[in-house]
Amino acid sequence: MIAGVVDESASPKVTAEDNSEAIGKLQAELDKMKNEYLYLQAEFDNHKKRTIKERSDLIKYGAERVFAELLEVTDNFERALAHDLSSENVQSFVDGIKMIHGALMELLKKFGVEELPAEGENFNPLHHEALGADPRSDVPPGQIVKALKKPYRLHDKIIRPGQVIVSTEKPEKKEE
Repeated sequence: MIAGVVDESASPKVTAEDNSEAIGKLQAELDKMKNEYLYLQAEFDNHKKRTIKERSDLIKYGAERVFAELLEVTDNFERALAHDLSSENVQSFVDGIKMIHGALMELLKKFGVEELPAEGENFNPLHHEALGADPRSDVPPGQIVKALKKPYRLHDKIIRPGQVIVSTEKPEKKEE
């Protein structure tokens, strides 16, 4: 045998039938993979749709538990308001309203809403909105002397800044 010359008799003959069989196997494997791909694509699309619906439902009904418990407080208010108010039962009415307020505050706390201190605290622009100034000599400047609306925080986010009146230095009277 001469170098570089291929002896055709030594290599097996590949027939058209063999090629056709190999092509058939490859085509079947390709079809199988294509079907698997289409199935996975459909699964992914369904997962995406399901996730979008779950997110939509969470936004729509996420506060359901809070509102269900809030309705209990509303029922208590309605029961209190259903009683006829007279001079004999004013104190018990006030006590009942205080109890309902306490229950409402506990409910807010349960869901992560916290009232922040205001009166007597130093003004903090992250927690308070100054609606006015009160020149005073009995408290240091910058201290909150009156809270018109208390500040509230949900977990670590301020959901309502307090609306407050802040003390300022009282101007000295000029002597003439």
